Amino acid sequence: MTRPTLDGLAVGDVVGTRTVTFGRQDLVRYAGASGDLNPIHWNERFATDVGLPGVIAHGMLTMGAAVNLVCDWAGDPGAVVDYGVRFTRPVPVPDSGAATLEVTGTVGAVDAEAGTVRVDLTVTSGGEKVLGRSQVLVRL
Repeated sequence: MTRPTLDGLAVGDVVGTRTVTFGRQDLVRYAGASGDLNPIHWNERFATDVGLPGVIAHGMLTMGAAVNLVCDWAGDPGAVVDYGVRFTRPVPVPDSGAATLEVTGTVGAVDAEAGTVRVDLTVTSGGEKVLGRSQVLVRL
């Protein structure tokens, strides 16, 4: 894939789309790697007892999976200089099967003087927006 250049980008351009899935085994792996062993990410009874719809994906796992679209598009994860989101809804992960994230990246701003582009991510699961104000600043 050719690395993008600022002169070839305009506000509104879609930089890519991606579907990401998480099964319960992915949550266990992420919990071990991150050290986030909160039972809402692996124990159905505990999750429902605290008012959740069931076991939910880690917010940082969801956030990381979404930004990978931009890292791949930019051709270098080091090109990402800032990334922020608001967690708007949990991502329930069923006992069998998987949760599905739909990710779309759109150019939100181009700053030729700074050599950066802001990519706005739309991230949904089950038709519901799960990350709000998801913006990635990339230096090209």
